[in-house]
Amino acid sequence: MPVTNRQLIDLLGSDADSLLGYTAKGFKRDTLHLPGGDFVDRVMSATDRSCSVLRNFNQILNTGRLARTGYVSILPVDQGIEHSAGASFAANPIYFDPENIVKLAIEGGCNAVASTLGVLGACSRKYAHRIPFLVKLNHNEILSYPNKYDQIQFASVKQAFDMGAVAVGATIYFGSAESDRQIVEVSRLFAQAHELGLVTVLWCYLRNSAFKQGDKDYSLAADLTGQANHLGVTIQADIIKQKLPENNGGYNALKFGKTDKRVYSELTPGDHPIELCRYQVANCYMGRSPLINSGGASGEHDFADAVRTAVINKRAGGMGLISGRKAFQRPMGDGVKLLNVIQDVYLEPGITIA
Repeated sequence: MPVTNRQLIDLLGSDADSLLGYTAKGFKRDTLHLPGGDFVDRVMSATDRSCSVLRNFNQILNTGRLARTGYVSILPVDQGIEHSAGASFAANPIYFDPENIVKLAIEGGCNAVASTLGVLGACSRKYAHRIPFLVKLNHNEILSYPNKYDQIQFASVKQAFDMGAVAVGATIYFGSAESDRQIVEVSRLFAQAHELGLVTVLWCYLRNSAFKQGDKDYSLAADLTGQANHLGVTIQADIIKQKLPENNGGYNALKFGKTDKRVYSELTPGDHPIELCRYQVANCYMGRSPLINSGGASGEHDFADAVRTAVINKRAGGMGLISGRKAFQRPMGDGVKLLNVIQDVYLEPGITIA
């Protein structure tokens, strides 16, 4: 049974009024290319993407509980490499078996399941026709000692295409010493993906120890993540995955790069979380390449945190959430409920664009 508006309000707690009643003052909603059931026809059909890319994008939009709404709920499980299998699956060991990852996405009503070549390849003949597959092409493995932070290629576009995937994904650590190489590599992979008709999704993350100043982590700043998004759409990422911004003013605090005072006074007034997230959307060509925000790590208040993130993303003009650890680091039935609660935010007509 769908969560009622009252239940969503209760999960938002003291943030309910400020998030649900807010009217954006920076970028106006009528300047954005907003999600909708006609998104491919209205927005993507004007691009240079092939008919196959448009068809595959539409397949993602027409799957799961959010089918035909223009919004997406994606289950990503690549943490077995990114965080180690033990650290990721010890809480719920059934997910050492790749089939259960796909089952969770299907039972949870997701638009797609995103994972590694190995996970999706292990059960592709059984499930690739039942739910859209998104193959993550590169990863940061943490078995090397000392640990390093570099995304390296694990899979080819051809392998993803051959298993029946509709999309590929990759991560770039913008701001890192390796980012120049990663930009070139991922740009080439995305060009190959488009040639084969696959949708491209970019994990658009910032990574540099200098971005942490005192108790603030400016890798989550709206101005810096916004620019990362802008670089991501430049290499033709069809969808941008980004962490929800938690602060602003990274350029000024770190005293590098170029910015403009109007970014902070006119475009993100008051540092309201919806304004900060909308700045991320604006840097995705005003929504022409949709923004999905990540769900973050699992914690004590997962349901409340997930609803808060979904409300901010939706009201800012984003296309949805990609949430993994909150869902799979609990019993499957509870994981399904978590995914459904996220989806209920996007199905709730009373939660509108700010």
